[in-house]
Amino acid sequence: MGNIVIGGSAGSFQTVTALLSSIPRNYPHTIFLCLHRLKNVRGGFVEALSLKSNIPICEPFDKDPVMRGIAYLAPANYHMYVDANNQFSLSTEEPVNHSRPSIDVTFFSIAKTFKTDSVGILLSGANKDGALGLKAIKDAGGTVIVQSPDECQVKTMTTAAIKTTEVDHIMVTNEIIDFLKNLK
Repeated sequence: MGNIVIGGSAGSFQTVTALLSSIPRNYPHTIFLCLHRLKNVRGGFVEALSLKSNIPICEPFDKDPVMRGIAYLAPANYHMYVDANNQFSLSTEEPVNHSRPSIDVTFFSIAKTFKTDSVGILLSGANKDGALGLKAIKDAGGTVIVQSPDECQVKTMTTAAIKTTEVDHIMVTNEIIDFLKNLK
């Protein structure tokens, strides 16, 4: 499983930085990050994550190819898709679940493109974005993980996911880190 997609919103930034700082250099998998963020603030987010990350982090441009060993962050105010040609597609379509980028949009895209070769991870957040997308990953044969609601700063998102699909794992941050480090 070489494609990991992580979604989060309110309260997820610390967890994301913990995950990125624990992943070893030369990580053989691709990470897609879809995090709710302010649409008017273009800079600083990649830089803040890069300070802690052992792998490169970038915001893709439309039609950029997907490459292994990189963490791709959905750009502010754009939906992020990965198409069948293993390229990014960015869109300014209407917000989904009041969000652009929408976690559901990215998760649906990963499920459709990578099917069983995908791991979906949903973290802390204040709305239900990501719950249906996580179900799509599970239905496509991928593995789905939800951060333990007890650990989340805001558990609306993770609770919605647990109610929507049969998740494979409910984990705290350190368990997610161990899972990612041991992923084949």
